[in-house]
Amino acid sequence: MIDPLRLGRTAALLLAAMPLATPAVAQRLSAAEAVMTRTVDADYDRSVALLETLVNQNSGTLHLAGVTKVGAMMRAELEPLGFTVVWKPMDAVQRAGHLIAVHKGRAGSKRLLLIGHLDTVFEPNSPFQKFVRKGDLAEGPGAGDDKGGMVVIVAALRAMQAAGTLKSANIEIVLTGDEEKSGSPHSIARADLIAAGKRADVALDFEGLVIDGGRDMGSIARRSAIDWRITATGRTGHSSGIFGAGVGDGAINELARILAAFRKELPEPNLTFNTGVIAGGAQATLTESGDATAAGKTNIIPQTAIAIGDFRTLSPQQTARVRAKMEAIVAAHAPETDAKIVFGEGYPAMAPTEGNRALLAALNGVNRDLGLPEMPALDPLKRGAGDVSFVAADVDSLAGLGPYSTGDHTPGETVDLASIRRQAKRAAILMSRLSAGRAAR
Repeated sequence: MIDPLRLGRTAALLLAAMPLATPAVAQRLSAAEAVMTRTVDADYDRSVALLETLVNQNSGTLHLAGVTKVGAMMRAELEPLGFTVVWKPMDAVQRAGHLIAVHKGRAGSKRLLLIGHLDTVFEPNSPFQKFVRKGDLAEGPGAGDDKGGMVVIVAALRAMQAAGTLKSANIEIVLTGDEEKSGSPHSIARADLIAAGKRADVALDFEGLVIDGGRDMGSIARRSAIDWRITATGRTGHSSGIFGAGVGDGAINELARILAAFRKELPEPNLTFNTGVIAGGAQATLTESGDATAAGKTNIIPQTAIAIGDFRTLSPQQTARVRAKMEAIVAAHAPETDAKIVFGEGYPAMAPTEGNRALLAALNGVNRDLGLPEMPALDPLKRGAGDVSFVAADVDSLAGLGPYSTGDHTPGETVDLASIRRQAKRAAILMSRLSAGRAAR
């Protein structure tokens, strides 16, 4: 059932127009939209050059000076397009900061929020540092995630400016500086993004396009990502007494019981859970960054065992349910042991909604007029968490408007440069139609 309150922003308009948007009656681009497509093509070399510049500046999340420099590069792109740009420092959460850019257009037009991020997973000590072009492909840290996404934003906005549709558009851009490793608490680190979501009518996320089965896919949902840490303890002593009265199972067996119970009792649709690192022994430590140490002997009952991991869900309700199950499993201690589980703040879920589906329908209206295939909704199991989830509870949202890339978060991350043009055309036309009160046709 469609919630009329949720549809009061953008989706009601989009759904009302959907009956007209059938392949049999697909219409060609307007004159302004044709200008946008030509501008994106004409600016292709400029877009690739911008991507190279961004990629060659290291902006690993914890390289605060590098993230700040990439923010300055984006300011230089957005201010000439008529945006008022502000840098919001995040010293309070030990991060560089966020770039917030606002373009004021015609009063009463749809308020669009564009989301991307300045940082990458590749810190200065990574050997993977440089942009390398290989024909229509390019390798580089963040080439796809998310420097390629920021290039798509700029290319789309330039196209709108050339066509005259940017002038009337109300657009706010939030480029976070810590998407890959968010500062804590989120009440500070994501306060500006959440506030922007409450102001917006539509949120468009410019992380990467997913291709599945040879088809470009639309992302109307993203799952949560919530870290957990289990610390199990037991009575130490000579191994000959293991399982005996007053000695019990030991810390490692207690941790093994918990993880085996997770595997047996937790599975349900749209849920994944992972154990990333384990350390156990007579002494054991496991840092926040995942560095582990352990010591012990075969004839000593281990006193400490620690594990870290994450779980991912599709809705707040599923998150609460799974978390309660995990807590109950941990609490059912083996003899003479104890265990505690602590959850991180995590990223919330972006649940699939009718409003999000209507935005994808609008994008498919653009695809029809561009002569591109329809984009089905992506299975949320096939992508990770993202910043758009922080606003998804407040505004109709669509993710995956950045370019297509492979090997994200690994040395050799490679972006399909041609997809920058395809995505910029889609975004420019979609934003122009939404701003003008048009959608699927």
